[in-house]
Amino acid sequence: MVIEDQREIVEFLSTPSAYDAQVSDVERIDTHSAIVFLAGERAYKLKRAVRYDYLDFSTLERRRAACEAEVVVNRRSAPQLYLGVVSVTREADGGLALGGRGTPVDWLVRMVRFNQSALLDRLAASHALDIELMPALARAISDLHAVANPRKDQGGRDGIAWVIEGNAEAFAEFAGSVFEPEACGRVNALARAEAERHGDLLDGRRRQGFVRECHGDLHLRNIVLLDGRPTLFDAVEFNDRISCVDVLYDFAFLLMDLWRLRLHAHANLLFNAYLAGTDALAALSLVPLFLSCRSAVRAKTNATAAKLEPDLTRRAALEATAREYLVGAEMYLHPRPPRLVAIGGLPGSGKSVLARRVAPSVGAAPGAVVLRSDVIRKSLFGVPAATRLGAEGYTQTVTDSVYRQLGERAAVAIRAGQAVILDAVFGRPEQRAGAEEVARSARVPFTGLWLDAPTPVLMDRIEARTRQRTADPSDASVDVLRARLTDDVGPVEWDRIDASGGLDAVQRRADRLLARSATAP
Repeated sequence: MVIEDQREIVEFLSTPSAYDAQVSDVERIDTHSAIVFLAGERAYKLKRAVRYDYLDFSTLERRRAACEAEVVVNRRSAPQLYLGVVSVTREADGGLALGGRGTPVDWLVRMVRFNQSALLDRLAASHALDIELMPALARAISDLHAVANPRKDQGGRDGIAWVIEGNAEAFAEFAGSVFEPEACGRVNALARAEAERHGDLLDGRRRQGFVRECHGDLHLRNIVLLDGRPTLFDAVEFNDRISCVDVLYDFAFLLMDLWRLRLHAHANLLFNAYLAGTDALAALSLVPLFLSCRSAVRAKTNATAAKLEPDLTRRAALEATAREYLVGAEMYLHPRPPRLVAIGGLPGSGKSVLARRVAPSVGAAPGAVVLRSDVIRKSLFGVPAATRLGAEGYTQTVTDSVYRQLGERAAVAIRAGQAVILDAVFGRPEQRAGAEEVARSARVPFTGLWLDAPTPVLMDRIEARTRQRTADPSDASVDVLRARLTDDVGPVEWDRIDASGGLDAVQRRADRLLARSATAP
């Protein structure tokens, strides 16, 4: 509901003369709650004088407080973008000024302007979103979550119930016009049942401090690439029920966004990079519900936007997108069952590359959890994954601990309903047997893949990796490979794949084997 007429202010801010002499034109971006004016090297965000059920910008003081809060919450992740708050004032001559000496009539968030083509949604639309950005993006998100204040008065089962019932109310409004009533009913019932099933876990995570003052609107359009680094901006400041959520629910918005765009490999790599920096394996049973709720919220907001859209073509497109999101909301609540895949082979055989390639299609969205022995080994010593270890990191005692942790972590993720891929050499019969026992104990299908390649091929790959000086967690060198060649691996009963050829051929063979064994006990 529009509360106050801001047309004079909007007209003023749309004029280059409102700004400094270097501004020759002004671009305008409209949303349901704000108008952004792009002027020269700066951007100015005006809160609309509106009141909805989830935000209230109806008074001058409320808009000022919202502007100030927006600067504070967004300086956590984008301090270089948020410059502060500036007033629009009524001067003595009756005219308006930006930051003048007169009486404030409205308030703006003042920001550094950036190239809109650097927004991640624009990059995704143009097929230019580099998948190698995903680890850096995961770090940006985990860094924000690490500094966010815990909020034990929000979230939990009550918080997710508020989301589900809000979605249900909107579905009732649009059932029969935009949505099929039966589909709405199924999504509502499934989401309520899932929330009830995980109520204790949701409340437990709130008590443990995992409900925090998060971003709240973490999708691709609110992330920009600045100086090569993914930067989160435009976090929610106007409603604690939206922004103060479980960190996994905050993260799920971006996973859902990528998955809907069929950027499954991006989503899975982001998922695994985020998990590597957190201790969230036991909470993965919440992921289907969180993804579904995020998709349902987008279904609701697109249907609402369509109702307000006067252009019939644009309205039809928004309604179609809303229906697509509703399909996704139901799909996430019917996840694929968990399974365990182990990929073994000598250094240089391509285990990690294959694991990354097949993970998006294994198990429930956003794909399998990949547990890599090289990463776990570094974590035992408390060093970054790219830090090289000496001989002390490769004693038999340490190696036994690595494989034990692989199995323990896999069991936790599987119990939470997520598929797992183990990436390790598995050069001893007891190590392979240990992986199989994890699957047997969890009563999930197991697939063991063993990658074979001639020694010269393995050496060439390791040397190439060394020359590239990538931040790969593997410490394997040609000397390490030579030492492993003398090991007796014993009889290998796993499915063997010739890994000496191209990656596409190796993946096709692996995909066939995984499809064959998907339901085998």
